[in-house]
Amino acid sequence: MCPDTTAGYINAGWCIVNDLRKEYCRKCGALLRPDEIAMTKKLINRGTTIYYCTDCLAEAFDVKCEDIEEKIIYYKRMGCTLFQ
Repeated sequence: MCPDTTAGYINAGWCIVNDLRKEYCRKCGALLRPDEIAMTKKLINRGTTIYYCTDCLAEAFDVKCEDIEEKIIYYKRMGCTLFQ
């Protein structure tokens, strides 16, 4: 989790650590990988600033985590600019 929870950063879904912005899953609070942020944008809305981890995305769409991971690989191969 974000080291500074008193500033309300967790509620925002992000925090700044060592001058780098870290994104967290809005539902479970897990630190997110860039692919998870891209997949959230692909599945929910390209302009969203609320992101979810692979597990929470799979739960929301009632699919397996492996299905989400396969789609990430697929979109990378197709050259989707979100996954660069």
